[in-house]
Amino acid sequence: MKNTLAPLLVTIAIQVMTSLAMMTVPVLAPTAAADIGLSATYVGLFVGIVYLGAMISSLVGGTLVLRFGAIRVSQACLLICATGLAIAMLALPAAMAAAAFLIGCGYGPITPASSHVLAKSTPRHLMGLVFSIKQTGVPLGGALAGVLVPPLVLAAGWRTALAVMSLVCLAVAALSQPVRRALDSDREPGQRLGFASIIAPLKLVLASPPIRTLAFAAMCYAAMQMCLMGYLVTYLVNDLGLPMLQAGVTLAVAQGGGIVGRILWGTVADRWVAPRRVFGFLGLLMAAGSALAAAYSAAWTTPALFFACALFGAAAIGWNGVHLSQVAHLAPPGKVGLATGGSLFISFFGVVAGPPLFGAIVGSGFGYPAAFLAMAIPPLFIGLSFAVGRASARQPSLSG
Repeated sequence: MKNTLAPLLVTIAIQVMTSLAMMTVPVLAPTAAADIGLSATYVGLFVGIVYLGAMISSLVGGTLVLRFGAIRVSQACLLICATGLAIAMLALPAAMAAAAFLIGCGYGPITPASSHVLAKSTPRHLMGLVFSIKQTGVPLGGALAGVLVPPLVLAAGWRTALAVMSLVCLAVAALSQPVRRALDSDREPGQRLGFASIIAPLKLVLASPPIRTLAFAAMCYAAMQMCLMGYLVTYLVNDLGLPMLQAGVTLAVAQGGGIVGRILWGTVADRWVAPRRVFGFLGLLMAAGSALAAAYSAAWTTPALFFACALFGAAAIGWNGVHLSQVAHLAPPGKVGLATGGSLFISFFGVVAGPPLFGAIVGSGFGYPAAFLAMAIPPLFIGLSFAVGRASARQPSLSG
């Protein structure tokens, strides 16, 4: 674990910052929407555009990592996220769309890059735990957005909040430079960037039944995750009448549940229960959490709301480490970044489609409860398949 610690800390810091950049606009949406001239329900479209950019960039991320190195690619991603946040300050619908796409392009390659770094520095028997710890950077970034962005908005305005987050992205990129030489020592400057190399990650995933199955299941899980992260604050403010600060803290609690969940599920999958079963159980738990979210009301006590959101977050935000560690486990030697990029390309379809679908249900007059109930259906059936189903003869167990 000693040789894993430095790479783990660096990749967590980068993951936290890109997640914080991605979640900044959804958190400040209730305040910024009027200035931009859009309804806050359009946050789902923003999130969808973010992940459209992430889909494209994740597909090329593995090849970029091989050529330029994981840390150099991560630094470039932080610069792209900073640029996207700065463009969002223009407060124009077109600028918001461009900002979302740029932030997505910066977000997409981060996971293939970090998986590449950690796969070569982590013992096989610790992969579930280490990958889960690294993936806590996603909910931690979201939690920081929920805690830091609302006070910044109230104190100095939403444009200032965007400017501050943009500067922090630049700072993290600079702080990661000292470790770049050591962690990027395996880069291949001669790696080609042609069309064949771009689609190689997708071909690898589609040719592997167990990785392919994981990727399409993750697509539905990812849709659920982003509906929770992207809409919780707006739901609590607009439907339940909670103050923005309290709604932001509630999002932070859900993200905190995801942090604890990622470490817990990774440990369980490493030591006690087959990863396939853990992955399925999480689908069932997130379906239950989404159904429970439909019952939230202003009559709920704060502790009850916090508990429900933490439980929801533990599953809907906590599944990624188990998924990514298994992709790394099943990938051919030296191809972890490619397999991760191809898997993310597929799973990001859920993120691109899920939030806009959720927003369309809400905007059509059915409301947030109906949207949460509808989004619970796919993870329910996928969870049952993984938790109680048997791997086919052609598809090895995910624990093997």
